[in-house]
Amino acid sequence: MPIYYKHQQIGTRRVDFLVESVISVELKAIIQLEDVHLAQAINYLEAYDLEIGLLINFGARSLEFKRLINKKFNQQNQGNPLITKIKGSDS
Repeated sequence: MPIYYKHQQIGTRRVDFLVESVISVELKAIIQLEDVHLAQAINYLEAYDLEIGLLINFGARSLEFKRLINKKFNQQNQGNPLITKIKGSDS
């Protein structure tokens, strides 16, 4: 998926799943989630300028998941034409 900054495509990244162009889902199969995995998932939220993400780990004894919020979410800032506009937005 392309990454945009100020309406310019600056690169590409790959998230495991992108649901309805709104929620990123990052899957892991490791014994324990570590800070680096959380940082990767948050980085995807910021790079895609998405508000919400899920980090899911199937490798632990029981299912682990974290719901992530992008504190830097500002959809109009980046100009990615592939991402749906925010409700009520005119730009």
